[in-house]
Amino acid sequence: MTRLFFLLFLLCSANLAQAGDPVLRPSARLLFKEPEVAKPGSCVMYREGSGGWIFTEPVYWLKGTVVSTDIRSRKLDRCPEVPGKTIEQYTREEFNRLAAARPCVSRDDLVREEQNGMVHLRVEEWETPWAKRAANANRLYQGHFLDRTLKKGMELEIEADLLGACS
Repeated sequence: MTRLFFLLFLLCSANLAQAGDPVLRPSARLLFKEPEVAKPGSCVMYREGSGGWIFTEPVYWLKGTVVSTDIRSRKLDRCPEVPGKTIEQYTREEFNRLAAARPCVSRDDLVREEQNGMVHLRVEEWETPWAKRAANANRLYQGHFLDRTLKKGMELEIEADLLGACS
């Protein structure tokens, strides 16, 4: 119950913030809109895939249990670039560096501080793609979340707007 009051306090504080203060990103607002994503012990999922109109791609996922949530300031820096390559040409390492930097901005004049909602979760289960073409497409790949090998019981921090309640 005290966590709910704390979240309500943060929401009210955000509305009273000065113009120069960091703004709440969708990940931080999600913690208020979907309290089941913020409640310790809740089941949450990160999902990727299912694109396409006629032939849909498979859905890959990571399922975990919420350990804690946090709203914190983070500087949105410029996105890392690899000169002469499109994202489809990135290596897995180059893609991981970009994905870890997100959210990021495209120009120096857009660099700023924002409030991010982070969910600390304990990993329970996952299904990841193994095809080489998935190496520079998503965070899940060959038993990894970005560059971390997935293990049952390990803990990850993921931005709240990337997660949803288990179905």
